Amino acid sequence: DLGFSLTGARSPADAYSIDTATGTLERWTESETGGLNTGTFSEPELVKAKSFDGLEVSGFLYRPDPNKFPGKRPVLLSIHGGPEGQSRPVFQARNNYWLSELGIALFYPNVRGSEGYGKTFLALDNGFKREDSVKDIGAFLDFMAADPGCDASRVAVIGGSYGGYMSLACMIQHGSRLRCGIDIVGISNFLSFLKNTQDYRRDLRRVEYGDERDPAMNEFLAKISPTAHADKIKNPLFVVQGQNDPRVPVTEASQMVAAVRQGGAPVWYLLAKDEGHGFAKKPNADYQFQATILFLKEYLLK
Repeated sequence: DLGFSLTGARSPADAYSIDTATGTLERWTESETGGLNTGTFSEPELVKAKSFDGLEVSGFLYRPDPNKFPGKRPVLLSIHGGPEGQSRPVFQARNNYWLSELGIALFYPNVRGSEGYGKTFLALDNGFKREDSVKDIGAFLDFMAADPGCDASRVAVIGGSYGGYMSLACMIQHGSRLRCGIDIVGISNFLSFLKNTQDYRRDLRRVEYGDERDPAMNEFLAKISPTAHADKIKNPLFVVQGQNDPRVPVTEASQMVAAVRQGGAPVWYLLAKDEGHGFAKKPNADYQFQATILFLKEYLLK
């Protein structure tokens, strides 16, 4: 038998096996969906766009039901971490609430540096090319401005870990085109991040972001760090952080919150003292989700 897992926008991941001799398919697990009719969940559209240098980048767009939510819809742009991650058309779990109950379209970009598009594409954001991936977001914002179903005047950005850095960088570089942003356990200062992250990760991260011991790279990393441009963030920001994060230490969140508040922008700060790199405990995860809903209702939907 051949075993495999299968997931899709309307189906959580489940385990199957197929008899290669007879073609008989057997399902081994049945994921709990809380009685919801997942057949009504939004299927993603593959969006392709040309970036500033002609490179083709792509992402997945989930639209709310047009019968329930007619007209142009606000968009939540969700950027994956890694940075070598990849957004794929998988089950959206509780994110379906934003689609089905709030009428927010969800867009998942795969900017340069994402895996799944070859080694050359994967390396296009390394070292001194870091900000090229932030520029890619501009191509998707252009798409939204031209799309009749997207409200380009109501776009928010969200991301976790490296995606948190991308959220902050987008609020700096594309701030005039965004309503608000959410940074979840994100890097705000590459120099302090490389200094304070766990020792076992430091050399690996230097390969991706650059070696701060090199004077030219040190200067570059300081220049592109969101903390160096916190005064440019004028829109509301929501920062989520775990006190015990070994990967992206809490100092990344605290210094960014202080810097943006000093500039006068509204900042919500959710710090869980019993969490690490992301919220793993259900009460904390539920609290974060509800707080995110309140933030989006206040700053994106109004």
